[in-house]
Amino acid sequence: MFASKLPQVGTTIFTRMSALAQTHQALNLSQGFPDFAAPTALCDALGDAARAGYNQYPPMAGLPLLRQCVAEQLRHYRGVNVDAEQEVTIVPGATEGIFCAIQAAIKPGDEVIVLDPVYDSYEPAIILAGGVAVHVALQAETFLPDWSSIADALTARTRMIMINTPHNPCGSVWSAEDMATLEALAERHDLLVCSDEVYEFLVFDKRTHHSVLQWPALRARSFVHFSFGKTFSVTGWKTGYCIAPAALTRELRKVHQYVAFVAVAPVQHALANFMMGNPEYPGTLADFYQRKRDLFCDALANSKFRFTPTSGSFFQLLDYSALSDKSDADLCVDWTVNHGIASIPISVFYERPPANHQLRFCFAKSDDTLIQAAERLCAI
Repeated sequence: MFASKLPQVGTTIFTRMSALAQTHQALNLSQGFPDFAAPTALCDALGDAARAGYNQYPPMAGLPLLRQCVAEQLRHYRGVNVDAEQEVTIVPGATEGIFCAIQAAIKPGDEVIVLDPVYDSYEPAIILAGGVAVHVALQAETFLPDWSSIADALTARTRMIMINTPHNPCGSVWSAEDMATLEALAERHDLLVCSDEVYEFLVFDKRTHHSVLQWPALRARSFVHFSFGKTFSVTGWKTGYCIAPAALTRELRKVHQYVAFVAVAPVQHALANFMMGNPEYPGTLADFYQRKRDLFCDALANSKFRFTPTSGSFFQLLDYSALSDKSDADLCVDWTVNHGIASIPISVFYERPPANHQLRFCFAKSDDTLIQAAERLCAI
């Protein structure tokens, strides 16, 4: 009898809810992808690259020109200098980069701290590496780290801590003080850090994204993951990049070359072309998405939902406790089928789900879609 290596893992909640939304022709505010067009110049650049013949294998670590563009973007927006040759790896999506980092760094029996609610791809990668995911809950109201609980969870077997800011699914954004605390903790206990920063440009209300790359002692021990798909509204292109010190990058590439080998060649050429011509584009995203957040939240102002406008990402949590006592897992299905509005339950991101009544809604949608979604929610 075949024994599954991931017996508790099924189809992701994102796939299930998007399929349910399609079946019932519901507005899909569940899966995190824009429903509006990517920049025209970027799409044109992809066609140009394919027609120009850039359709064969690029270098395993990524197109050198694109890695240079990444290095320049990091210098411009984060004030850090990275070696494009030895520290930047282009990967087919941040999920693949995170998987490769975990496989490269985690050995059987190693413990990895994950912070609940935790993005669903982290723990399966840890299990496949033979590691043990140690779940620590974020603070209940703010979804920011509880440093006392994190410190209590550390043991002699702890090898890595995984962080995510801006946070998916909850939209919290770590402060400079959080990063300084992480730096001290990681140094004291000789921890590796795997930092998921794919929503780095989506921070609101004049907040600042703090990258682990900006803390020297953290940078020296971190795999840091980013997403072209989130930044340039092309999630289906599945292209991202990992920044890590040369020694860690070498180990990551050893795994990457046998998982995907390369990211898609014409996509890399298109991204490099667009980034060179539009270096200020990422800096426009915070205002663009904040306006969408505010449109959605303002349309719900007189509803029975309780919420605090999200600090980052393109996700908004809504507390429905005044409307129903159903579980979030049941309610998101009910509302998709009967009210034509799809969302994501928060409980699926916890090892031990707390008693909560919150659903996650993606506002990376057209204004018309957001207004229709708010109208349907207000009518419930």
